[in-house]
This record gives sequence, C-alpha cells and structure tokens, in this order.
Amino acid sequence: MRWSERQREMLAAMGVRLFESSPPAATHAVELPAALAEAVPAPTPTVPTDARGDIGAMDWPALRAAVAGCRACGLCESRKQTVFGVGSEQARLMIVGEAPGEQEDVQGEPFVGQAGKLLDNMLRAIGLTRGEGPPERQVFIANTLKCRPPRNRNPDPTETARCAPFLSRQIELVRPRLLLAMGRFAAQSLLATDEPIGRLRGRVHRWRDTPLVVTYHPAYLLRTLADKARAWDDLCLAASVLEQTQ
Repeated sequence: MRWSERQREMLAAMGVRLFESSPPAATHAVELPAALAEAVPAPTPTVPTDARGDIGAMDWPALRAAVAGCRACGLCESRKQTVFGVGSEQARLMIVGEAPGEQEDVQGEPFVGQAGKLLDNMLRAIGLTRGEGPPERQVFIANTLKCRPPRNRNPDPTETARCAPFLSRQIELVRPRLLLAMGRFAAQSLLATDEPIGRLRGRVHRWRDTPLVVTYHPAYLLRTLADKARAWDDLCLAASVLEQTQ
C-alpha cells in the first residue's frame, strides 16, 4: 500500500512502522485496519522515549532544555522561541492552554496581551494568581504546543502528538490537584476526544488520576462576551473541586 507524506508523518508520530514492499526476512509487517489510513485518533497523553531522550524521566532543568532545543516538527523553523510555561512548580491548579500566539512567541510566556489580562482577572476572582502572593495561591500555566503555529493557525494533530510528552511530563512534575483545560484543542488533547467544548464543560473529567475541568479560552471570551457567564460557572466548578481536594 502506498502512503501519502502526511499519512507517513501522522502514523510515525503514533509509533506505527509501515512497509510498502516486502519486509526483511526476519521482520513481519503488521496489517493495519483500513480506517487507519483515513483518520488518526486524538493523541493519548503518553510519555514515550524518543530521539529527544527519555522525557518521562526528566527533571525541570532537563525538561526546559529539551523543550528549548526541540526540533521534532516543522514549527521549530518559524518560531522565535519556545514557550515552556510559568508559575509555581508545586501549584495546586495547573492551567493548560492551546498554542502560543504572536506575543507569546516574542516574550516566551503563555497568556500575555489582552487574553492574559483576562486570565489574570479570572484567576483573581477565585483567589489565585500566576506569580504573586503565597505559593498556595499560585498556578502553573503551560500550553499544549510549545511553539507558535504560523499565522496562529490551528494546531496540527502531528504537532500536538509531538508536544504531548512535554506537557505530560510537566503535569507529572507539578502534580496539581486540578487541571483546567482552556480551549477546544487543550481539552481534546488532554482527554483524547473529538467532542466539542460545549459538551465537555460543566463536569469533572480525569487525566489519569487528576481531576480536569474544561472551559473556554480567554481569547475566545474576548470575542464572545455572551459565554463569559458560562466561563464563570466553570471557574466556580474548578474552585469547588480545589476546595474538596485540600
């Protein structure tokens, strides 16, 4: 069977080895389901060992260095810098966004500009902060992707899959009591689903053993003011979960 270049990249990101001709005598090709050639499922949050090293065993300094030097996908060619994340490394609440925008790419910090200001106000409303005050009030913020997609386009599934080990290791190191996924791509990536955000919010999910609440991205709320009330409901749910896990 002949595979397109895009299919090769997506299947390679999943760890699938393909044969287009007879394999070596000592190797047996695995017959793949026909549907796999047409659609690749949402990536699961695993932490494999790959060319970047054993990401699942890295400490904070090693992980930061691995992210800064990552060239696992084409986004490394257009980025100004990687956006690792900010906040307390022992945060009770970890926020996961989608992908860096133009200002994040310039400054190297997630959620800056007007969306960042709105996020700060949202956090302040439930007694939390991104970097001020006592440690128990601070959050940690990271993105699903560590590099900005050109022209702020939507993340590609292969890009999300390549970045997933970094995000997984960040969550493992922080060990938050709650994850707050902001935006469709963050929620779908962490939950390995294609359900729309409207169906995912309003209830408590799980990422491994960690509770997870879904809400809208602040950039979306700046464009859709009517959904700010729904986002407030999500924040109240998150605050309630945090209180129960103390």
